Amino acid sequence: MLKHLGKENSIVNHFVEELRDCLIQKDSMRFRRNMERIGEVFAYEISKTLEYEDKEVVTPLGTANMKLLKSYPVLTTILRAGLPLQQGLLNIYDKSNCGFISAYRKYKKNGTFHIQLENVSCPNIADKVLVIADPMLATGQSMVLAYKELVSTKGKPKHVHIVSVIASVEGIEYIKKNIGMDNCTLWVAAIDDELTAQAYIVPGLGDAGDLSYGEKEHDL
Repeated sequence: MLKHLGKENSIVNHFVEELRDCLIQKDSMRFRRNMERIGEVFAYEISKTLEYEDKEVVTPLGTANMKLLKSYPVLTTILRAGLPLQQGLLNIYDKSNCGFISAYRKYKKNGTFHIQLENVSCPNIADKVLVIADPMLATGQSMVLAYKELVSTKGKPKHVHIVSVIASVEGIEYIKKNIGMDNCTLWVAAIDDELTAQAYIVPGLGDAGDLSYGEKEHDL
């Protein structure tokens, strides 16, 4: 199932606009905070799909019957760009366990690259709701590699929510083909049509990791 929040009249579009703006995004603290705020919006929307149970709460004046989460989802992200987005999710799901995936583009001298997955640190996810956050879904290769590694080493989740701020049409199709949508919900704030030869989304916003934490040197 694909959930495209950008099609709706939503404040999330203001946060995405500031992420894209080449002048505003120079403020790395504001860039991270906008990523975080979008994560909070996604968390709220995902909360509508989770399982709840009745609980009686004692107040100073009596008791109240409440619908509360049966369990919190496991929150994972792909380092390093996904950290602010995951923090937004964690602000809402503050009792969640978290996982971290080291995956990045390993560039060659000719400008091509492959996805290098080095490490997964994550609790068991068997029969749990899993959220994987990565701000940019370009080719979709990093997300699919991360998902398959999690499933093969940490168990099969009850349901997986993939959260990306901006996705390409190609990346969405890659997710549908290689993960499937029967047990997966893909949440995006914006969908862009084009990928460059270097697999950057156009118009996109640039390198989310660099904009959050400073430019890195590519290893050749």
